[in-house]
Amino acid sequence: MSAEPLPDKVDYNRDIKPILSDNCYACHGPDAGTLKAGLRLDSFEAATKELKSGATAIVPKDTEESELVYRVHTTDADELMPPAESNKSLTAREKALLKKWVAQGAEYAKHWSYVAPKRVFAPQVEQKGFIQNDIDRFILAPLKTRGFTPASEADRRTLIRRLTFDLTGLPPTWSEVQAFVNDKSPKAYEKLVDRLVTSKHYGERMAVYWLDMVRYADTIGYHSDNHETKPLYRDYVINAFNDNKPYDVFTREQLAGDLLGNRTQSQLIASGYNRLNMNTREGGSQPKEYTAKYLADRVRNTSTVWMASTLGCSECHDHKFDPFTSKDFYSFGAFFADLQETPVGGQKFTPVPSMAQEAQLEELKERQKGIEKILNTQTPKLDKALFEWEKTQVVWQVLPPVKAESLNGTQLKLQKDHSILASGKTPDKDTYTVTLKNIPQGARAFRVEVLPDNSLPKKGPGRAGNGNFVITEVLIKSGDKGVALQNATASFEQTHAGDKNPYKKWNATSAIDADIKGAEFGWAVLPQIGKPQRLVFEVKEPLSGKNEVTIILQQNHGTRHTLGRFQIYATAHSSSRITAQGSVLPPNIYSIIAIDSEKRNAQQKNLLAAHYRSIAPELIQARKVLAEVKGQIDGKQKSFPTTLVSTSMAKPRMVRVLPRGNWLDDSGQEVKPAVPSFLQFGKAPEGRASRMDLADWIVSRDNPLTARVLVNRLWAMFHGRGLAVPLDDFGSQGAPPTHPELLDWMAIEFMESGWDIKHMVKLMVTSGTYRQTSVADQKLVDRDPYNLWLARQGRWRLEAEMVRDNALAVSGLLVKDIGGGSVKPYQPAGYWAHLNFPKRSWKADAGDALYRRGLYTYWCRTFLHPSLAAFDAPSREECTVERVRSNTPQQALVLLNDPTYVETARIFAERIVSEGGKDDKSRITFAFHEALHRVPQSRELELLSALVKKHLKQYQADMPAAEALLKTGAKPANGKLDKAELAAWTSIARVILNLHENITRN
Repeated sequence: MSAEPLPDKVDYNRDIKPILSDNCYACHGPDAGTLKAGLRLDSFEAATKELKSGATAIVPKDTEESELVYRVHTTDADELMPPAESNKSLTAREKALLKKWVAQGAEYAKHWSYVAPKRVFAPQVEQKGFIQNDIDRFILAPLKTRGFTPASEADRRTLIRRLTFDLTGLPPTWSEVQAFVNDKSPKAYEKLVDRLVTSKHYGERMAVYWLDMVRYADTIGYHSDNHETKPLYRDYVINAFNDNKPYDVFTREQLAGDLLGNRTQSQLIASGYNRLNMNTREGGSQPKEYTAKYLADRVRNTSTVWMASTLGCSECHDHKFDPFTSKDFYSFGAFFADLQETPVGGQKFTPVPSMAQEAQLEELKERQKGIEKILNTQTPKLDKALFEWEKTQVVWQVLPPVKAESLNGTQLKLQKDHSILASGKTPDKDTYTVTLKNIPQGARAFRVEVLPDNSLPKKGPGRAGNGNFVITEVLIKSGDKGVALQNATASFEQTHAGDKNPYKKWNATSAIDADIKGAEFGWAVLPQIGKPQRLVFEVKEPLSGKNEVTIILQQNHGTRHTLGRFQIYATAHSSSRITAQGSVLPPNIYSIIAIDSEKRNAQQKNLLAAHYRSIAPELIQARKVLAEVKGQIDGKQKSFPTTLVSTSMAKPRMVRVLPRGNWLDDSGQEVKPAVPSFLQFGKAPEGRASRMDLADWIVSRDNPLTARVLVNRLWAMFHGRGLAVPLDDFGSQGAPPTHPELLDWMAIEFMESGWDIKHMVKLMVTSGTYRQTSVADQKLVDRDPYNLWLARQGRWRLEAEMVRDNALAVSGLLVKDIGGGSVKPYQPAGYWAHLNFPKRSWKADAGDALYRRGLYTYWCRTFLHPSLAAFDAPSREECTVERVRSNTPQQALVLLNDPTYVETARIFAERIVSEGGKDDKSRITFAFHEALHRVPQSRELELLSALVKKHLKQYQADMPAAEALLKTGAKPANGKLDKAELAAWTSIARVILNLHENITRN
């Protein structure tokens, strides 16, 4: 094939920059760290400056004096550029282009993608039958210039299959194909497009592409790749495309939905985009390292998704080909420094109720308010009841210890709250003697409150290894005289290990029984340890005129069952018997009751009344209903779905440039949030810029990248490749667009339409360019093998999810529910054997979940479902803008042997036998109608008829084999059909579902 002739006018962006970027920038580009000979070729000023050697690389319009022209043409190996060791070389055409460019003045231009698009008028060209809108005029003009002719329009069967796969990811039904083929109205095609873009499945198809880019998955990726599913975000994306949410709104909600005023739950869910990065729970990981990793991940993803820019290449050094600096990288990352997250460990999920759940919760809360109003209202009736209740209340007074002594060497320390804490030596047995003051006049009862403490085993209150204690005897002395005790009770009495205890339990009574039944028995509380307990006993005669008493606590059980911490109270209450089961009032209520009612202030009266209402028998039913309502509220809140969302911290993390990306190196300068310096436009925000400022900048009409990037990717979805490639690099290493005016025209159209994605989709798929047949003669293929000039449509294998969805849809198994959690279809046993921390095994779902669309398949990053992986679905560890399309034998084996495909073939065979007629020809024709939407050719009928007869004979002779085949999958076989016949037609269905045509978008 002869070399393409040189253009009359050499264009820097189209013709020269790709040559310099690919062959020269590594040593003579923007990165000062790798610059050689002091020569930069990425700007006019630098390239035309005299070097230290005295030479000048480019002397405009003077090819003889331009060192660049000499160096690329010389035959001297020592002076040739690029040098041999670079493994790069220029073609004769590239050398000629450089020379002609210099001769024409070596005009530089700003890189095409960094110049804002401008509206241009479509070329004034026409061709009957091809031109449907202005897109076709932009395509037709260069076609004619190059001597190409557009292909004819594809047949209607091909068009409806193409459109339905492209816009919904599913096949059409045979009835839909027939209806379209037979629709003679001039708007038939437009009606079909309108129906498909309003289908609920349109959002699912578009979401697959978006989820690839934002690396949505159900696991964390790093180390043990633990479960971390976020289906609410996936549902948001599906709904956004179905609702045709404007792309600028879609962008703002994902980058900064949490920062919107009066944000909705949907916008909060959208902000989960910022949390889709991989993260780790590996013990020993360094939080600082992973904070840096997460920042870098977000920079790479955001700049690729919205800007098709390789800003990630500036993490360790200035970009070698584009004007991005390392400072730009970290300044961009600083936009995300406010995100609250766990550097190492499980992330915090946020409950996000649906609108219905929010309404139900609000109803319960209103009911709660009504009941609380009743409980918070003091009435005359309650005043009277409070007066009577107050008479019955026991007012306990804590007794300050004067001294505390241990018989066997335990250290007893007096605490500020007048409790006593034991420490130091732990003897087998002990006796504590405590002298107390401020005994209330006429004291009738004492209370020993045993208390937990963090210094004690099991938090105490005892010092035994299990946290227990045994008070075997309590003695009280007033002066030298003993005080008789009676009516001992306790808040809890231990029954455990009570079989040898004469009381059959470790009760309060045995603590004041003078040890008549044994000195080792007393009061204990196992298993109710680690919490306060109390022992209460009365004195037989009230103590009058006594300011001090001594209480002796004997602990003679042994095995170190001694007290750890305790407090002693007394009361002079006289109206009734005093027990440990009586209510123990809060200290502030005690203090109020101790004040004469006439001397209490309003606040004290209100506090006392509020306390009484919390226990009043008159309000018991209201309290019961309130508890039920609170339980319902709690249950409702716990049932809310959760997801990861963005939460902005008041004080963002400090971000600095990391030299060579080294997170241990703190020598780099501190940076604030900022967009790349060469792409700054408009007025900078006041104060610290936020993620909302970043989103506004991305979708600004002045941003030269965003609209171009999205329409280029939409174009690739419908033509197999973008106008500019690759889809993820609009920088110097990417190829300039083949149709730059069309790309700009579509970008402007997109923005002026209000960032309307469906508008752009309809424009593209209603164009004559889209409607062309993909069939081309060899001459055209040879002249334009990559279809750069679009004289035909593209043809490619369906994406992984569509391959499976197509088989399920044809068989009738597909469950078309929209949204919801991830599902687990069949997967080979042991495939997850190497997943650790914790060990996991895949358990396939049951019922409808087995037959959901591939979009909803559980996405494990390190062990992607093998059927998806076989058809090139990405791991989603990083942004994937363009999937690889391979053609391997393993794909055919998946279609033949994966239980999903065997089951779909089996169920499809049931339809063939039940609905396809009685003879082989009718059934094969039915199968072709349903799967391929055409009639079979005579040779196909002949081959498949012979095959069904062969397999029927085999299965009739081997019924166990037929039965085994019909048991594949969870769906039971139709017991009314002949097993051998059904098995034979299953073989035919497997053949048809494995056809290249069945998994190809034409």
